[in-house]
This record gives sequence, C-alpha cells and structure tokens, in this order.
Amino acid sequence: MRSALLIALGLVIGILGTAFAISALHQRTPLPKAVMTVMAYHMSQLEHSVKAQQCDATAIRTNLERLQSAALDIPGAFKGAEDPFMQASNKLQGSLKDAVSAAPGTCAALATALQPVDNACDDCHKRFR
Repeated sequence: MRSALLIALGLVIGILGTAFAISALHQRTPLPKAVMTVMAYHMSQLEHSVKAQQCDATAIRTNLERLQSAALDIPGAFKGAEDPFMQASNKLQGSLKDAVSAAPGTCAALATALQPVDNACDDCHKRFR
C-alpha cells in the first residue's frame, strides 16, 4: 500500500513538473509583439493624418522616424527567422528610409511616401503572419 502511494505521488509530481516545463518552453519574449504594436501605432497615426487631411510636417517626421527606428528592431526581435522574412524586413527598412528621406510635408506627399511602406508591410504579413 505504501509503495503504491509513493508511486502515485511520484507520477503526480512528474506530471506537474512536465506541465511546468512545457509551459516555460512555450513562453517567449514579448519583444516581437511589442515591435509590431509600436509600428502599427505609428503607421496608424500617419494614415489617420492623411485621412483627416491634417498633415503637420513635424508630426509626420516624428512618426516616420519612430516607425523606422522600430523597424530596425525587427531582426533582433525575430532572431532565427527565415531568410525570406529577413529580406522582407530589409525591404521595409529601405522603404522607410526612402520615406524619411523624402521628408513629406503635405498629405499628398505623405500618401505617396507611405505607399511602398504599406506594400512592404502587406507583403510580409501575407507571407509570414
């Protein structure tokens, strides 16, 4: 009787230990989601500016620079990602660099500058999301 109780107790402890280990392995760093959330915020701010036709050059530049800065964190946030994903990330970074360099000051210029950025985001999300 005593040995059966010890075997049952050992099995319960083993099952609990396995459950905790699996749970720990499934938890990942929140960085990838955080990077995408920050990028989505700044992109939505820019898109809202275009839709509302309220395009302040300073606010545009600030949001574009922050979007570009967040995009530079993608390789570090998604370590071990496949080469096609990293190439898509590089395409996004290039589009953002061009958008920041264009320094759009009007809503029409901003819409034009955002089009390649939006295309890069859409292409990546269609393939890897």
